[in-house]
Amino acid sequence: MTAAMTVISTTSALAAFVSRLRGAEFVTVDTEFMREKTYWPQLCLIQVAGPDEAAIIDPQADGIDLAPLFELMQDTAVMKVFHAARQDVEIFVHLTGKVPTPLFDTQVAAMVCGFGDSVGYETLVSRLTSGRIDKSSRFTDWSHRPLTERQLVYALSDVTHLRPVYEKLRNKLRKTGREHWLAEEMAILTDPATYRVAPEDAWKRIKVRTEKPRFLAILREVCAWREREAQKKDIPRSRVVRDESLIEIAAHAPTSVEDLARTRGLGESLARGRYGTEILAAVQTALAIPEKELPRPETRQDMPGGIAPIVELLRVLLRMVSEEEEVAARLIATSGDLELLAANDEADIPALQGWRREVFGEPALKLKNGKLALAIERKRVKLVELP
Repeated sequence: MTAAMTVISTTSALAAFVSRLRGAEFVTVDTEFMREKTYWPQLCLIQVAGPDEAAIIDPQADGIDLAPLFELMQDTAVMKVFHAARQDVEIFVHLTGKVPTPLFDTQVAAMVCGFGDSVGYETLVSRLTSGRIDKSSRFTDWSHRPLTERQLVYALSDVTHLRPVYEKLRNKLRKTGREHWLAEEMAILTDPATYRVAPEDAWKRIKVRTEKPRFLAILREVCAWREREAQKKDIPRSRVVRDESLIEIAAHAPTSVEDLARTRGLGESLARGRYGTEILAAVQTALAIPEKELPRPETRQDMPGGIAPIVELLRVLLRMVSEEEEVAARLIATSGDLELLAANDEADIPALQGWRREVFGEPALKLKNGKLALAIERKRVKLVELP
């Protein structure tokens, strides 16, 4: 193993490392985890780098206490930098109940700075630093010990390359005056509610073809039961009951063990056991819900006829603004946003709020209301003021 490689496996070494990072302006952070066999992510490694020092922390080491690291994650004087932060932050929220703060996501920042939609880490490293990352250890069993030097080098590179990426993106945001743009985009990632898994909402992740309220009520109850069971046992949802079986239960509303046993993928032994008893109880709960209290599908707003050409004009404007402002088009407005905006000047969409309204929303309203026009000049689309 190279001399520069630092693997921390004791609480005292972790405390000393964190102490040296206390005065840093920022730290870059990444995690390696497994969740194929668990509900909650199984944390296998934590990589942390300050401006001058980097280390790998082994959370599986005997007797290690991660409290010093958790304290660093809450130190408001030190920026915590991640790339595609959501799953990493979910781990910290699960372990501590808190979102690392303050937080900077280089993937989101890259979108604000014009590097396209959901740019990959390797691409960003290559474009900003000319660095290259060895991808050979990407798909590996991070829970296995001992880890090889190649695995550790790969893991550490995720935070060492992230340092110059962060600095370049931060400088570009400051230069362009878009720091407040990023702050708006980070609101979801920094909200603890983003990482709370409510069993009562688990049914919404399952795609179904029917929108009958009673069907949805049964699906909601059996999905909530499965979610609680998966959380309690820390096993994947599919290890409890598969989605297909829950959909069939919602469709047929079994009220007896015999009916439940006919559900594809369950079988009589499950139907007669504890799971079967609890599933039937969930079905009964759903069947007892009064008609007026049943869940309803989200109402879809009918688009008025003739707006398709307006949507296409707005799409051209969006592409033009995206290229001129060097910001990902999807970050400004989605296809659904364009449809709503074409139909309603006061649509409740992000494109008519904050910085998006400034760069796109206002010209879009002027375009659809005849105050601006699109023209082509020297093979480029431009806006023309109309009298």
